[in-house]
Amino acid sequence: MSSLNLCATPVLAAAGQGGLWGLFVQSFDFFTVLLLFGSLVAVAIIVRCLIDVRERKIIPPASIARINDLVEAGREEDLRAFIKTDDSFPSRVLRQVLDGRKRDRVGMRETAEIAASDEVARWFRAIEPLNVVGNLGPLIGLAGTVWGMILAFTSLGESGGQAGPSDLSLGISKALFHTLLGLTLAIPCLFVFGFYRSIVDRICTRGMLVCSQLIESLPADDDTNGTITPRVEAKPASRVAAPV
Repeated sequence: MSSLNLCATPVLAAAGQGGLWGLFVQSFDFFTVLLLFGSLVAVAIIVRCLIDVRERKIIPPASIARINDLVEAGREEDLRAFIKTDDSFPSRVLRQVLDGRKRDRVGMRETAEIAASDEVARWFRAIEPLNVVGNLGPLIGLAGTVWGMILAFTSLGESGGQAGPSDLSLGISKALFHTLLGLTLAIPCLFVFGFYRSIVDRICTRGMLVCSQLIESLPADDDTNGTITPRVEAKPASRVAAPV
């Protein structure tokens, strides 16, 4: 019990002099700087996800309705102008399809599939840095801990092995503090990454379905003259349902 009390004395003293902040100041080194930088990067990515990774931004109902109206009216030039300036998932896919060389039905489907896959990958790449930071955080913290332990035992060797538990406990606690910082960085990053990964998967699946329906509504060389023309049908043309 006496040795445990001796080990706890420096840590309690640090707590009395500022708690974790005091320990943070005493443990500040290169590894701490890396962990702080990772925290800033993670916060920036999370804020970006909050702003950009939303269904109404990736597949906005207004864009889908506008594309439907232009296709049904046969206004190809207006459609091209709209999708050129619109940055939604369907517009980016249709941009590749209408600019492609193949305007037959099979070629349009293949181009749309490739473009949609690229869009899905683009949104997953937007959240992937959270996974990288979340996995690197504990490793950097562990590296800082190992470095702190090396310094602690080096000082023990320099003192000829005369250092007591009270001399070692603060050094070891400072070393382990890097591990705490690494875990504090990793846990929220991996949690947010897992949360937004499911959101991106759901939205992009919905976006691919919308794009598929839009592509089928476009005319192709093997069924028209290759331009969008107004449909003359007995029944009104079906519209692509916009996401609720």
